[in-house]
Amino acid sequence: MNVWFKRNATHLLIIALLITLCIAYFHPVFFDKTLGQNDVTRAESTATEIKDYREKGTTVLWTNQIHAGMPAFQIWAPYPYNITTWIVKVISYALPAPLGTVLMIILGAYLLFCVLKLDPWLAAAGAIAFTFSSYNIILLAAGHANQVFAIAFFAPVLAGLILIFRGNYLPGTAILAFFLALEIRANHIQMTYYLMLAILILVGIELYHAVKNKLTTSFLKSAGYAAAALILALAVNASSLWSTYDYSTETLRGPANLTQPAAEKTGSGLSREYAYQWSQGVEECITFLIPGAYGGSGRGDVNAHENVVKTLTGIGADPNQAAYIAQGLTPLYWGEKPFTEGSFYFGAVICFLFVLGLMIVKNRLKWWLLATVILTMFLSFGKNWPLISDIFFDYVPLYNKFRTVESILAVAGLCFPLLALLALQEVSSFKDKVELLKKIKISFYITFGISLIVALIPTLFLSFTSSTHADLISNLAATLKIDGATANSIGSALIADRQSAAQSDAVRSCIFVALAFGLLWAYIKNKTTFSTLSFGFLALVIVDMWSIDKRYLNTSTFIAKHEAAKPQPREVDHQIWLDKDPNYKVIDLSQSILSDATTPYFHKSIGGYSAARLRRFDEVIENQFSKGLNLNILGMMNTKYIITSDPNTQKLAVELNPAACGHAWFVQKVRFVKNADEEMHAITDLEPKKEVIVDQQYKDIAGKPLDTGSTTGTITLTSYNPDVLVYQSSSEKPGIAVFSEIFYKKGWSMQIDGVETPYFRANYLLRAAYIPAGSHKIEFIFHPKSYYYGEKISLAGSFLLGFLILGAFYKRERC
Repeated sequence: MNVWFKRNATHLLIIALLITLCIAYFHPVFFDKTLGQNDVTRAESTATEIKDYREKGTTVLWTNQIHAGMPAFQIWAPYPYNITTWIVKVISYALPAPLGTVLMIILGAYLLFCVLKLDPWLAAAGAIAFTFSSYNIILLAAGHANQVFAIAFFAPVLAGLILIFRGNYLPGTAILAFFLALEIRANHIQMTYYLMLAILILVGIELYHAVKNKLTTSFLKSAGYAAAALILALAVNASSLWSTYDYSTETLRGPANLTQPAAEKTGSGLSREYAYQWSQGVEECITFLIPGAYGGSGRGDVNAHENVVKTLTGIGADPNQAAYIAQGLTPLYWGEKPFTEGSFYFGAVICFLFVLGLMIVKNRLKWWLLATVILTMFLSFGKNWPLISDIFFDYVPLYNKFRTVESILAVAGLCFPLLALLALQEVSSFKDKVELLKKIKISFYITFGISLIVALIPTLFLSFTSSTHADLISNLAATLKIDGATANSIGSALIADRQSAAQSDAVRSCIFVALAFGLLWAYIKNKTTFSTLSFGFLALVIVDMWSIDKRYLNTSTFIAKHEAAKPQPREVDHQIWLDKDPNYKVIDLSQSILSDATTPYFHKSIGGYSAARLRRFDEVIENQFSKGLNLNILGMMNTKYIITSDPNTQKLAVELNPAACGHAWFVQKVRFVKNADEEMHAITDLEPKKEVIVDQQYKDIAGKPLDTGSTTGTITLTSYNPDVLVYQSSSEKPGIAVFSEIFYKKGWSMQIDGVETPYFRANYLLRAAYIPAGSHKIEFIFHPKSYYYGEKISLAGSFLLGFLILGAFYKRERC
């Protein structure tokens, strides 16, 4: 044991340093504080019903809390037979969020840099540079927990793959399978997909060199081990992947049901406009080196709007009011995204070393890193440079299922420090010091030169105005009730503030690049040792990244946990709660239907937020509510209450929807239509209590009672559970009953008196069924095969993964 500690003393010391650094940055979490995250708050509102049943000891896989009802797979599901579920639970319980995730990022990155055989202190610098890349910190501050958790396993997944291609088959396979299983379990398929693109490039380069050097047999062996690790990771996550796949085909990511113009733009997958909404500007990539070049968010920094505040106070605004107006109406960010919390900043020091790495690194990994950076940059441009993006969007499988294309730069955020630190490692063994100094100078001239130009002549590269600047001026004039000239003066002050932010950060980058150059110059001139060089760059990276990250996530970002509690119920909520019916819907017209984060906290809601909402629901909202409120459409979903807002006083009131249809009802007439387009058109003026619209594909089921005449009778909801709905019917004649529940064919079954019976879709998105005459017990049961059968595969995969890890550990100890 003493020998082991002595052999690994440096690594243990560095790990302790990395942990200490993370604790120091996120220390408020140990004082009963948490991040005030808007997106977390919104996510919690979608899970209200799921959480309520979990507290009762019941797992539900369906929820009626948002969008009238949807599967819970993309909100929360337990997956108890997946071994990684328990690992995630241990991390969550052992460490307060988000510290556990941050430690996963930094320790996983350290593993990758060590696998690349870097000096341990350089490996530490690389791990810190990646972990504290501004995008990761911004995501944490915003509450994108799953996304950051997926990014956390980028590095160790690559470490396992590189080990395999170096011939360390068993440990590499164990590491790859384990961390890839965790990567998939993070349940952010988009980030995993982007990582896979980088891996395909890496494998392609390995194949090229294998063919070139006649080592194809070795390559195929490595590829076989990597494939085995992939299959095992997929098996461990079979339940979540299978459920997600089944569900995705019915969501916005699946094919459109309508062929009318409003739907043509979506095709199979997201619309291009929606997917490209957050696209990185081509010139905006300068923020990799100069964080404030495009303004950033300026959130919480009154001094960032100094010129705007002066201008506002000059026209009579109170200083405090001026600061508030500046923050709300004059964004420092001037790129083409709708808004942003901050820029992609990889570090001035890292950018300097990255350019150097392009010139001196001989490792073939350089070409992988360069190719990956180029591809991720092109794809991040989206609408701003669509040549490459459109090819991927139209032809590469699954690419059009994802939005916010700029997020692919999270992969570049790892590639930059990888090549940068490989460059530093190369410096230690570079023979020709004269040639090395020449290349260092070139790297210095490029990065320092760009920074210096922005510092001295910022308008040479940057305009500091977006394409919507004229709209901003008009909005200022209308909101502040000022004339155009005054609004323009505020706009000019805003441009000055943006320019000032860019110049300030450019000077900052000049300083860091100069310090980095000075360290390398001192080493080449034998004025310092390589160990001192390593410590120097470690310190530079920490200071560089830390100081920028504090703009986005600092002590003030944390709030006391009791202050982060869910929103307090309003008077209208108390009024609605007087209704003890267990299953009615509410719509809040003071909120956007597709982004309502308040109402789902208190009621089963038509509104809510989900990027994976059912496509049929989305199509109904787009087609039936774009011109006004359709009470009958709301009524057929049993929307009993409508919350309204007085436009003058903003006071909320609640109204009873007279068209609410209840839980289920018999109809007098069935009208068949040919396709989804006709069905959508037919429900526009539908009287749902009297008539039902049915696609002709269900005619064999729904046509049975047509000769029986109108049916009178009752159907009563006798028991409510999101996964099990029990009704009691009573009617003298057989007939068609409509249920105010969302149709989802992949999991719901219907039983009449214990016998499974077919049901069908009606009114575009609801369930309906033929009900025999008499008194019957009707049950709708949600039991998706994808989840329950997938869990059995996950269990088997988890056992195999455990045996693989134990085998790899045993072999290492025997060596």
